[in-house]
Amino acid sequence: MNKQNNLTMNIQDIKQRFGIIGSSALLERAIDIAKQVAPTDLSVFITGENGTGKEVFSQIIHQLSARKHGTFIAVNCGAIPEGTIDSELFGHEKGSFTGANDARKGYFEVADGGTIFLDEVAEMPLQTQARLLRVLETGEFIRVGASKALKTNVRVVAATNVNMTDAIAKNKFREDLFYRLSSVPIFIPALRERKQDIYLLFRKFAADCAAKYRMPVVKLLDDAVGLLENYRYPGNIRQLKNIAEQISVIEERREINASTLRLYIPDDNNSNLPITGAQAKADNEITDREILYKLLFDMKRDMNDLKKLVVKLMQQGVSPDFINSHGNEINKLYTEVQAEEGAFTLHSNAPSNINNGNTTTFNAPILNAQPSNYPNETQHYHTPVVMVEESLSLYDKEKEMIIKALERHKSKRKGAAKELGISERTLYRKINEYEINL
Repeated sequence: MNKQNNLTMNIQDIKQRFGIIGSSALLERAIDIAKQVAPTDLSVFITGENGTGKEVFSQIIHQLSARKHGTFIAVNCGAIPEGTIDSELFGHEKGSFTGANDARKGYFEVADGGTIFLDEVAEMPLQTQARLLRVLETGEFIRVGASKALKTNVRVVAATNVNMTDAIAKNKFREDLFYRLSSVPIFIPALRERKQDIYLLFRKFAADCAAKYRMPVVKLLDDAVGLLENYRYPGNIRQLKNIAEQISVIEERREINASTLRLYIPDDNNSNLPITGAQAKADNEITDREILYKLLFDMKRDMNDLKKLVVKLMQQGVSPDFINSHGNEINKLYTEVQAEEGAFTLHSNAPSNINNGNTTTFNAPILNAQPSNYPNETQHYHTPVVMVEESLSLYDKEKEMIIKALERHKSKRKGAAKELGISERTLYRKINEYEINL
């Protein structure tokens, strides 16, 4: 009977019943799948960005099913601490852990005959994932601290905004559990993928706010509508609702143009909001490449400077005092230029311990040219020169550049990021990655 009722209920009826606004083909496809799967007991896996309305679809599935008179429980897996999530979901026995003064039923026991909506399921610990898999396969679970298995008949609807392929590849989510949960997948489009619905939603939110606070409804002018529809909305419907409510309450004028609306829409380039996994990956690829290019150009410039210095030394000769005061530079340029230009000779009495650390010592030949300010000097000095084994790791070079930039700008990240040619957000991530403390 319930199946027949669902078939006669069209998509427009479902939209009206659950307050869904929009005519996007992707949205209507998601509603149609939810309607078709609701009468079954199959597990459903809902994917979509934050703020797209995943919980509304779990309500659709529950209310259009034979379980609609049973209990519906929505659980945010990411909001429950790892140490207590097993107790929350499956219950515990008295004395099973500190603070367990009484036995307690878990959500799977309370929702027997109903539906459980597991939001942010990708945040669930691996140990809990194993327990959940057993419930899905056998309908059995064990309370924390108990030895007896209990039975439950619960329909599971799960949701996440995480890329599950990446989560499985990184061993953060069980592959067998993913396939068990996603018997029927439903994808909810982001707001930017249904632009024709944005202004309709804005009008609905503005009208609701006006009715609630007894004020005239705001109206957007044409230029403002264009701006509203072309924004990317990282917070999706939730963010659009906030914008509509802010404008309704703050602005005295009821006709809003683009310049006024722009005050309530964050700049994408300077947004401090979290970014999605795909955006973070793209941002990392761009900024890492830029850093690598800058590193290579700086190394090339340094090499050219060293060559010029070597030529000058070979033409003019090298005094002992100069070697004593510039030992580090001489050792470095000797190593690099010898590799490119061939060996050259040093005339010096510099000490052999110019540098410390991992070094290789060798005897350098002497320069044939005699300094003009040492006319009576005829002795040739055969001095050990230290060759530094310089790291060629890009990791070390990048870390060194970041440290230099921070030191130059006295640990001010904004200036350091600008000089490095990266965003301040990327610099902050690199500081944490390399554990740089200044």
